[in-house]
Parts: sequence; structure tokens; C-alpha cells
Amino acid sequence: MVSVRLEHVIKKFGEVTAVSDVSFHIPDQELAVIVGPSGCGKTTVLRLIAGLEKPDSGKIYFGKTCVNNVPIRERGIAMVFQDYALYPHMSVYDNMAFGLRNLGYSVKEIDHRVKKAAQLLEIQQLLDRKPGQLSGGQRQRVALGRAIVREPKVFLWDEPLSNLDAKMRVTMRAELRKLQKELKITTIHVTHDQLEAMTMADRVIIMRAGKVEQVGKPEEVYDFPANTFVAGFIGTPPINLFRASVVGRKGSLVLDAGEFSITLPAEIARVVRKAGCSEVIVGVRPEDVLLTEGRQKNALEMRIDLVEPVGSEDFLYMSTGAIRFVAKVPPKAGLAAGKKVFVTFRMERVHIFDGKTERAIV
Repeated sequence: MVSVRLEHVIKKFGEVTAVSDVSFHIPDQELAVIVGPSGCGKTTVLRLIAGLEKPDSGKIYFGKTCVNNVPIRERGIAMVFQDYALYPHMSVYDNMAFGLRNLGYSVKEIDHRVKKAAQLLEIQQLLDRKPGQLSGGQRQRVALGRAIVREPKVFLWDEPLSNLDAKMRVTMRAELRKLQKELKITTIHVTHDQLEAMTMADRVIIMRAGKVEQVGKPEEVYDFPANTFVAGFIGTPPINLFRASVVGRKGSLVLDAGEFSITLPAEIARVVRKAGCSEVIVGVRPEDVLLTEGRQKNALEMRIDLVEPVGSEDFLYMSTGAIRFVAKVPPKAGLAAGKKVFVTFRMERVHIFDGKTERAIV
């Protein structure tokens, strides 16, 4: 098995820069998820790693070996695609064996690898069927089996769950994660689904407009987002963001949002003062918006616009003037649209970003 490292990789298609100075390192045996909105360059990065595209500049390493000029079939990779790419006229067995036959493996070795993979994926009973006779989840397992039999150094998964229904996606997320840990193969998984990234990854690589915005463990990018884009992209419902001026009042540092103001605790105030920003962007996760009994220090009076029940909790959509918030609250809290409530924030978990650069301060 090998680690995967990209160093200052750039890829252009004509005048369009699809990948711009991308660098990251994926240690051996980790499952890394590249996530970002459509068109951010994540699939191009995967194709560059696979060898389907060549970088205009920069280097790609498998372990200590630069693979920029290594042919695809010699890189030791196996890809699983969004549409599974199974041969409809072949049985499951033949689909899984096809690549090995082209590589000249013996009949005995092919049979051993196919049946071993089928057992691992629990599809032994499907080996004689055609893809058209299978469900979406079963076809996904066959596509995985075809990759597993190659015994690759690196797995590359290109949105393999996007064609499954919501319930099957949840099941397959857990199965893919378990499978990757059992096989201990370095894996790079591309998706636009931030929940998929957060639940599956050892390491999350967040991209926007061809650039890497942040790399880290799921809990790191959630708790310590590098900028407002990462903060807003990761988390459901999205983080509450609002602009505020930094002003001094009676020896305290206050964030003045116009409709309301927040007095910062001394420790946070020291960090904000040191940053020297006059304008900031404040981020508060929905779970850090708290309902209070009456008006308290830093409490905001807000009007409930919508209560959205989601089973284990309710999403509470509120507003004050032009500023809107969403909070997570226990279900059946007796709240309804039109009611006025007072809210505060968990100040130790509030995120503060530079108003100009949108980079994290706190």
C-alpha cells in the first residue's frame, strides 16, 4: 500500500484553470474524501491521480514515486464510477473477472480472487446473474468487486453512491467505510455530499473553484473552519453567518450587527483585538443557538418564521429585522410560527472571520 501526495498541481483546459496549485497528502491506508460544489475540480483531481489526465505542472506521488509519466495500468489503481460501468451482456462473475483476464491472470487465480471478493461483499449468490437483474445496491457491490479483485495500491471512487436512493446511500456509506478498513487500501473518494464526506472520511479535502480550501479530519473542519466557505459548506443546517462591526464600549469589545449587539468574553476579545479587524463575519452553528427564559445578557429577541420537524429534533427558523437564524431544538417544544423568543449563543463556540478576507480569526 502507498500514500498519495500532490505538490502544486495545475491543470488547464484551454483558458479554463480546472485545478489551481493543489497540494495535499493522504497517508497510507487512509480514506480521504474530496468534497465541494459542482465544478470545483474534484473529479479532475481524481482523474489526474488515476492518470486519465496529465497535469500541466506539479507532481503526483504514490509513496516516494512520482507517477506523472507512469501509464494508467502500471499505477496500481482501481476506479469505481458513478454509473458502475458494468457490461450488461456479461454475468456478475464475468464482469468481475474481465480486467484480470485482460491482464493475463490464470483461470485458477481469477476464480480465487472473484470468489474471495464476492464473499467479502456478500454477493456469492449473484455471480450468475446479469446486471439488469440486480438492484442499484447490488450493482454497486459488483462494481466494487471488480475493483477489489485487482488488489490495487489505491482505490479511486468517483461519486459511487449518487445513483442510490437515500436509504441505500446510508447503508452503503457504512459498508464502504467498513470495507475500506478491512482491506486497508488507501482510498480517495469524490463526492458533492458533505454529509457523506463527514461520515466516511479519515481526512476531508474541501475544494472550491479549483483550489483546496482546507484539509483536515472531519471534526477539525467542522469545529475549526478555515474560512466562511468551509464553515457554510460543512454542516446541516448550514451555519448562521452575519456581519458585524467591532466596537469598544465601556471597556468591553462588542460586535454590533445593527439589529443587535454581542459583548465578547475577555478571552475572545483579546484575539479579535489582536487581529485588528474593524468588520467581522460571525458564524454560529444551529446547535449553538440557545433559547432562553426571558431577556438575558446578549439575548436577542427573534420571531419564529417556521418550525421544521425532522424527528429527533426540530429546526427553528427565526428572524430579527433582515437577519435570519436557524436553531436546532428538542422536538415538540411547544414552539410555533409567529411566536417571539429570546436566544443567546454558546460564545465559546462562536466563529469569527475577518470581514475582508473571510479567513478565520476565532
